[in-house]
Amino acid sequence: MSTQQPDDTIRAIEATLFASEEPMSVEALAGHLGGLENAIVRDGLQSLQEHYADRGVHLVERGKRWHFETAPDLAHLLRREREQVRRLSRAATEVLAIVAYHEPVSRAEIESIRGVQTAKGTLDVLMEAGWIKLAGRREVPGRPVIYATTQEFLDHFGLSSRRDLPGIDELKAAGLLDPVDDAYDALQEEAEAAMQASQEADDHDEDEADALEGLDEPAA
Repeated sequence: MSTQQPDDTIRAIEATLFASEEPMSVEALAGHLGGLENAIVRDGLQSLQEHYADRGVHLVERGKRWHFETAPDLAHLLRREREQVRRLSRAATEVLAIVAYHEPVSRAEIESIRGVQTAKGTLDVLMEAGWIKLAGRREVPGRPVIYATTQEFLDHFGLSSRRDLPGIDELKAAGLLDPVDDAYDALQEEAEAAMQASQEADDHDEDEADALEGLDEPAA
């Protein structure tokens, strides 16, 4: 462990995080430990993170909050055999991906991207799982509710922030965004078809107007 920080400060940070029921931010730790400077707390966290890097538990930062968690390669040792893996329906998976990449987003916007209606039960399942939350209302007529991902979402998928979400190319290569891509393509095709139909209608109207003008002209 680094010797840049006093042992008692590092030990205090370590003990506080172990005892805490929730992940803690640098500011929360500093306040809990008697108003330490944030820089001192950050240095202490860095030292602890290095110390635990090769151990059975790791010190990790998720969404600017710190906590201890089991090393990924040992997680299977602590998993209860009777635990059932939470499986999402295809619709719920699509909705979760849309919220994660477009948040905050309304139900109507989700449906526009998917190209199909979204059952309220799908959003309820994701909220019950703790992965999405109500994030307010869009300041537009009707003031629709908007949704965003949660800290639990980041924790569950091992993300420090939404910036760590896989890139679109990665998801596309894995086939995880095909439904969303199809929805976008369908919307784009519909828009292009509508524009083309409108242009053809305008051209037809112009042709008819020209023809009528020709009929109105007196014969020579």
